[in-house]
Amino acid sequence: MNKGMLYALGAYIMWGLFPIYWKWLQDVPALQVIGHRILWSFLLLVVVILATRQWTKFRSTLTWRVVGIYLTAGVLLSVNWLIYVWGVNAGHIVETSLGYFINPLLSVLLGMIFLGERLRPAQWVPLGLATAGVVYLTWTYGSLPWIALSLAFSFGVYGLVKKMAPLGSLYGLTLETGLVFLPALAYLLFVESSGQGAFGHTDVLSNVLLIGAGVVTTIPLLMFASAARRIPLTMVGVMQYIAPTLQFLIGVLIYKEPFSTTRLIGFSLVWIALVFFWAEGYIAYRARKPVVEIA
Repeated sequence: MNKGMLYALGAYIMWGLFPIYWKWLQDVPALQVIGHRILWSFLLLVVVILATRQWTKFRSTLTWRVVGIYLTAGVLLSVNWLIYVWGVNAGHIVETSLGYFINPLLSVLLGMIFLGERLRPAQWVPLGLATAGVVYLTWTYGSLPWIALSLAFSFGVYGLVKKMAPLGSLYGLTLETGLVFLPALAYLLFVESSGQGAFGHTDVLSNVLLIGAGVVTTIPLLMFASAARRIPLTMVGVMQYIAPTLQFLIGVLIYKEPFSTTRLIGFSLVWIALVFFWAEGYIAYRARKPVVEIA
C-alpha cells in the first residue's frame, strides 16, 4: 500500500470516527463547539504556514475576489460543521451518515446545473434511485430527513465553490477559517462574558477536546490533500464511502440508534445508487483510457 492510499485511509478513518469525538463534547452547546473548532483550526493552520515559511506567499494570494470566494466557502463549511455536530449530539448519527452518502450524487447534479457538465444517460439511474430513497424516507417518517439533506447540500455547494477557488488546500482552509475566525471569537467572548461559556468551566477532558477540535479538523484535511496528489481519482471516489460507513456503524452498533426495516429500505435505495454510480463511473473511466498496443 503506497503513501497516498495510507494518507487517504487515515483521513477517512478519522472522519469516520468523528461521532465518537463529538459525543464526548455533548454537554457543550454545538455552537460553542464550532466556535472552538474554527478558532483552534485557524491558529494551528497559521502555525503550519509560519513554520514552513509560507506566510509571505500566502499573503500574496489575497485579492478581493479570492477573499469573496473563501468567505462563501467558510460560511458554508461552518454551517455544515454546526449541523453535523448538533445532529451527532442530538442522537442522529445515522441520519448524518446518510447526508454524506447522498453528497457525491448531489455534487454531480450541482455540476450539471451550475457548471454545464453533461450527465451520461446511465448516471440518471443512481440519481433517480437516491431521490426515491429520500422520498421513501420522507413518506415513512412523515417529514424530510432535513439533517441529511442539509449536510449534503451545504457540503455539495461548498465543493462547488471550492471547484472554482484558486488556492490549494492549506491556503484555502487557512483563509476560510480566518474569515470566520473573528465572528467565532466574538461569539465565544460573548458567551464567556455572559457566564455561559463552557471552556475553562467544565472538566479537563472537555477543555482538551475543545482545543483538540482544531487538530482533528486540520490533520485529516492535510492528509487528504496529500493523498489526492498521489492516487487516482477513481480510488479517492471509492474510499470516500469509508467515512459515512463508519459513522453509520457507530450510530447503530455503539450508540444503538434505531434502524427499522423502513429505514433500511430507504438507505438501501441510496446504497444501491452509490454502487451503480461508482460502477458506471469506473466503466466510463476505463473506456476513456487509451489502449496501448504492443507490436
